[in-house]
Amino acid sequence: MNKAIHTDNAPAAIGPYSQAIRVGNTVYVSGQIPIDPATGAFAGEDIVTQTRQSLTNIKNILAAEGLDMSNVVKTTVMLKDIADFGAMNEVYAEFFTAPYPARAAYQVAALPKDARMEIECVAAF
Repeated sequence: MNKAIHTDNAPAAIGPYSQAIRVGNTVYVSGQIPIDPATGAFAGEDIVTQTRQSLTNIKNILAAEGLDMSNVVKTTVMLKDIADFGAMNEVYAEFFTAPYPARAAYQVAALPKDARMEIECVAAF
């Protein structure tokens, strides 16, 4: 049985999807663009600020289900410009400790609301 996860501490879905879904002992977090839930706007325009906000949104969604970043087993990072990889990676390292989750990162043609990046993840109990 699927259980939708929702928190007001992350942006509401901007389409017909859930912030996250729990299936058994696994939580699938939808892609998070860098929207500050308090303002409904991007937290900033630079990759550092946007990465930090996207990961904070993920952290808050996981917390709504009693999880934290150590439960994350896989992430996917989508970048508007792969040249931002190094700066994104520095912020990313602030949110995770070893053993780090598996990850894919790649450049995409465009992201919702013209975000510079988006991150989705899978977490397990």
